[in-house]
Amino acid sequence: MTAESPAWLMQGAPHVWRPYCQMKTARPPLPVVATQGARLVLADGRELVDGLASWWTACHGYNHPHIANAIRDQLDRLPHVMFGGLAHEPAYRLARRLAELLPGDLNHAFFAESGSVSVEIAMKMALQFHINQRRIGRTRFLSFRGGYHGDTLATMTVCDPEEGMHSLFAGVLPSQVIADLPVDAASEAALDALLAERGGQIAAIMVEPLVQGAGGMLFHGPEVLRTLRRLADQHGVLLIFDEIFTGFGRTGRLFAMQAAGVEPDIVTLSKALTGGTLPLSVAVASTRVFEAFWSDEAGAALMHGPTYMGNALACAAANASLDLFEDGTWRAEVARVSAALSAGLEPCRSAPGVIDVRVLGAIGVVEFAAPVAVGALCEAFAAEGAWIRPMGKVVYLTPAFTTPDADLAILTAAIRKVIGAGGVEGSGGV
Repeated sequence: MTAESPAWLMQGAPHVWRPYCQMKTARPPLPVVATQGARLVLADGRELVDGLASWWTACHGYNHPHIANAIRDQLDRLPHVMFGGLAHEPAYRLARRLAELLPGDLNHAFFAESGSVSVEIAMKMALQFHINQRRIGRTRFLSFRGGYHGDTLATMTVCDPEEGMHSLFAGVLPSQVIADLPVDAASEAALDALLAERGGQIAAIMVEPLVQGAGGMLFHGPEVLRTLRRLADQHGVLLIFDEIFTGFGRTGRLFAMQAAGVEPDIVTLSKALTGGTLPLSVAVASTRVFEAFWSDEAGAALMHGPTYMGNALACAAANASLDLFEDGTWRAEVARVSAALSAGLEPCRSAPGVIDVRVLGAIGVVEFAAPVAVGALCEAFAAEGAWIRPMGKVVYLTPAFTTPDADLAILTAAIRKVIGAGGVEGSGGV
């Protein structure tokens, strides 16, 4: 921090524990005082084009008037009431609309606040699904290398154990079954054999459809999801799709699962659900899963209830965000962003250390052979007018769908310039 840093930053800095960084050595954060469209306005007056849409949430851009007005209106009427024994219109309308938008019979929404918690709820649903049907011993989950599902205790166990962020807890948390994605005949056969051997221990398979996000923006084809659906049915386990990152248009479809034409038994949603305004998540279960809890026995109920479950302000924001998806213009916006990312990032393929450049929908990735220097690169990108925070071995873009062409050009030009100058290697991180 410098003498020009705002007073609130200097006064609060000793008391704020920031995410994903070593507090002793981390560079100071950039103070943001306003947002608009695809831009962050800093305390010193600079504007940065946000290449990440605030960790993939602000899909419609910042300060969208339709979402903002919906939140203001809801605030004046009913900001929040407990969801236990009470109901309100925004949550019930949102649950109905999600059921109408999601494929198949994903009809039953259980609300929470964060994506990690929605994954934990999905895991709890899957475990109790089997318990309620007297299927004893199904206490494990099968997930995949390269996968990431959150930072809470249970979700850490289904992340890639080798990806580094949670490796410190190896041996402390319950072990799960981690496999390779079935991307070819050999890996499909290996997964089939694994399920034949251990299927009686497994409650559900969990996967991020089409893109493993925080694990490195790793892409796989829709045929993988069809394989997982077939194997889950064959071996009597549930299938959970974690669409917290991929849901709501990011891959070019409203939900990534639609590319494969299959549905999971449970899907988790968050991130862009409220258009980047308020925390909200949901685990949506199929009718088959829901009916396993439908009983005269009190003990068969799902005993879970986050304090801010179904928060009315957040649900109002989510309904307003869904309004913006209804006219379908987002599809053309994502296609435009995708084309700009493809054209703008392709020249990076020849940059030092780069091993791949890939684009899917509004996701653009430049992958390096080794972890990159996150802090130094953030500063270099900011000097070029872009907010881009790499993670692990990738420099990536997930901008708002509404990002103007000129701002997309700033983002891709910043990456070309900075990585072309070399000096990207570092200790990784997120």
